Amino acid sequence: MPRIITNNGYDIGYEEAGGGELTPIVFLHGVGSDKSVWRPQLAFFGQFRRAVAFDYPGYGDSDPAPEGTTRDDYASAIISGMHELGMDRAHVCGLSLGGVIAIAMNHADADRCASLILADTFAAHPDGQAIYERSLVASENMRALAEGRVDALLAQPADPAVRSEVVETMGNIDPAAFRIGAEAVWLAEQRDRAEHIRVPTLVLCGTEDRITPPALSRELTHLIPGARYEEIDRAGHLTNLEQAEAFNTLVSAFIRGVDSRAQ
Repeated sequence: MPRIITNNGYDIGYEEAGGGELTPIVFLHGVGSDKSVWRPQLAFFGQFRRAVAFDYPGYGDSDPAPEGTTRDDYASAIISGMHELGMDRAHVCGLSLGGVIAIAMNHADADRCASLILADTFAAHPDGQAIYERSLVASENMRALAEGRVDALLAQPADPAVRSEVVETMGNIDPAAFRIGAEAVWLAEQRDRAEHIRVPTLVLCGTEDRITPPALSRELTHLIPGARYEEIDRAGHLTNLEQAEAFNTLVSAFIRGVDSRAQ
């Protein structure tokens, strides 16, 4: 897979599809996955516009991230990656940690964000410290962590193919990268940043999400001026995989509306 050297020194992986004149869409993965989680979206959105999924430093095809890398470093790396790929502006779609990074990106450079799609995420998690501490211990054996966590991530009964994909992807994450990602997501406190978002924003959540329950997405929606909230039935934490068609339909309608209003 191709990689980009960012202007803040990270070498990150990415995957892309499509092209054309419409505003591109960028996808940002969660703490327990990598860019591959977005392949259903790359295939769908690539039919109409340029679609790019990035790895964070340390994840997927990226080089290892140095100790001390932060969520704002992730955001800076993605902004730089967009610049290197010639994308001045994009719709930014992030799930879980990806939503946290999308909010950080908007804070760092709002002009880069045509809109935000924040899926199964939050501004601050009430149990974040405890989840982070458990993640540090569990990360010593990523395969065991994946097998032990997958059924909490997915609505039940889960599609066996999706379940297997989640276990394989999470099980292959470098433990050091996972610990950095866990700190970036679970210790996030971005209520103030959310209140200052001024771009069109869609907040999505699976009705059966037990990791970041709908109440947290509704709270996030209320923080962001003018944000719209939609739930996805029969989905847990990984809405884009579990209910890809519903996810794609909601996101596509939203960004088409944003594009039409911008003309």
